[in-house]
Amino acid sequence: MPAGTVHLLHRVGQLMRAQHEGRILITASIAGFVPGTCQAVYNATKAFLDSFSYALRHELQHTGVSVTCLMPGATETDFFERADLLDTRLGQQKKADPAEVARIGFDAMMRGEGEVVPGWQNKLRAAIAMVTPADVLAEQHRRMAEPQEAALGSAPAAPADKPPAP
Repeated sequence: MPAGTVHLLHRVGQLMRAQHEGRILITASIAGFVPGTCQAVYNATKAFLDSFSYALRHELQHTGVSVTCLMPGATETDFFERADLLDTRLGQQKKADPAEVARIGFDAMMRGEGEVVPGWQNKLRAAIAMVTPADVLAEQHRRMAEPQEAALGSAPAAPADKPPAP
């Protein structure tokens, strides 16, 4: 749970509201639109941030404070190495330039936009996620996020007290 983000925004948002001006940029992700098989906590956290940003934007409407939600797709950072995802299709795919993603988010925030999804492929992925059944999305995500050895069929050994499945 992004408790630190919420705590910080509560404190800073109150100051901005009292001054009747300010801009908030929340970095979420298009991952928040997809059940994150093999990354359940990450995707759920991003879904929380997506929802939180929309709600906060409307709560601060007419106060002089804008809230922008930046929802990039996979971005070339050390996230994939830290999360031990280098051996996944997601970890091996071409990713967005982080400087470009940051520039797009900053520009959207300065214009007071409510949301921004950088890149036409990410816009398409987000649109498809809105009309695709959750079970289908979860299975697609599993194929992208599971380690390659699991995708190649090396299943874990059956417990000693249970016979292998036929």
